Amino acid sequence: MKVRLLFRAIRPTHWIKNLVLFAALVFDGKMFDPHYFSRAFAGFVMFCMLASSIYLLNDVADKERDRIHPQKRRRPVASGELSKTAAVATALIVAIIAIAISYQLNIWVGWLSTIYLLQNIAYSFHLKKLVIVDVFLIAAGFMLRVATGAALVDVEQGPLGSPWVYMCVGLATLFVALGKRRAELVNLEADLTSSDLAPAKYTQQFLDQMIVSVSASTIIAYSLYTFNAPNLAPNHLMMLTIPIVIHGIFRYLYLILVMGHGGLPHRLFFTDRPLLATVLLWGIAVVAIMYWA
Repeated sequence: MKVRLLFRAIRPTHWIKNLVLFAALVFDGKMFDPHYFSRAFAGFVMFCMLASSIYLLNDVADKERDRIHPQKRRRPVASGELSKTAAVATALIVAIIAIAISYQLNIWVGWLSTIYLLQNIAYSFHLKKLVIVDVFLIAAGFMLRVATGAALVDVEQGPLGSPWVYMCVGLATLFVALGKRRAELVNLEADLTSSDLAPAKYTQQFLDQMIVSVSASTIIAYSLYTFNAPNLAPNHLMMLTIPIVIHGIFRYLYLILVMGHGGLPHRLFFTDRPLLATVLLWGIAVVAIMYWA
C-alpha cells in the first residue's frame, strides 16, 4: 500500500518534463550515437529521481494548504495516507542517490544537479511566494535540464552548449509557466485565500500581457536560432520548422486564453490532439533536417 502511495506522490506523469534534457543530444547531431544516448538516458533517469524527491518535499511544505484545495487534498501527503516522515525520508534518500549518480556521470552534471536541487528546495519553501520570480525559477529549472544534457554529450559549443538553445527553451518554458498561473487564477485552482502565494498576487490582465509578450519573444528567438545557430547546416532548412512552432504557440494561446486550460501543461500536451500533432510534426521535421537533409 505504501509503495502505491509513494508512486502517486512522486508524480511519474511529470517526468515528461525531463525529456528536454535530450535537446543537446538531438541538436548536436549525436542522437544515434549509442555512447552519448546512453549517457543522456542516464541523466534523464537521474533527473526524474531528483524531480520526484522535490515533489515529495513540496507536498510536505504545502500539506496544510493542499488540504483545503479541491484537487490537491487528494494527494497522499495532504490526505494523511502518507506520513510527512515517510515522505521526507524517501525524498532525502532518492535525492542523495540522484546527486551521487550525477557526480559519477560528470562533474558539470553534478554541479548543475546540485544547483537544481537547492533552487527547487528554496522555491518550495519560500521563493514561490515572490511574484515574477516564481515563473522565472520554473524556466530556470528547464534551462538547468538543458545544460545537464549538454554536459553529458560533450557538445561542440563548449561545456554547456549554444546560448540559442537556452534562449528558446527559457522563453518557451516561461510562456508555459505563465499560462499555468493564468489557469490557476481563472479556474481558482490556486489557493487564492493565501495572500503569501505568488498566484494570489497576479491579475488576469497582467498575466495576459506577459503571455503575449513572451510568446512573441519565443517566436522571434526560435526564428533567429534557425539560421544563426552555429551547429545547424548552412542550407537553412531548419527555417521550414518556423511555421510549425508558430502554430504550436498559437494553439497553446488558444487553449489558455480561450478555452481556459493550462493548469496541467504536461497533460495538455497529450490530451489536445492538434497540439500533440504539432509537437510530433516538429520533432520529426527537426530530426529529418538535422540528420538526413
